[in-house]
Amino acid sequence: MPDYTPIHFFDEHIEVIFNTPPVHEKSPPCPNSIIWNGKTIHIVESLSEWTDFTWRGKMANNMRPEHAAVASTRGSLNVGRFYFRVKVDSGQIFDIYYDRAMKGVDKRKGEWFLYRELE
Repeated sequence: MPDYTPIHFFDEHIEVIFNTPPVHEKSPPCPNSIIWNGKTIHIVESLSEWTDFTWRGKMANNMRPEHAAVASTRGSLNVGRFYFRVKVDSGQIFDIYYDRAMKGVDKRKGEWFLYRELE
């Protein structure tokens, strides 16, 4: 796998489009397109995928060690990020991620973000 160098950091909210809705909303596959700043960008290839189920802040110390070990491999309620390195129709390479943390009563399903552009 080639090494990529980040050239722009965004960490901005995006919307995503799936040709087929995910079976499990809280552990989604790579989307087919993203909507960023009102523009639809089509994903032509998923280059890699990874997860991060790290507990952050005060919550990091709020779990028994045996439960923390299991949670670190599969996540736990509202904890975890699903990352996707994608190539889009313009030829650009982006890292996007789904943060499944609840952000409030009206945002229970988590949110998608455009993390960075790479070269």
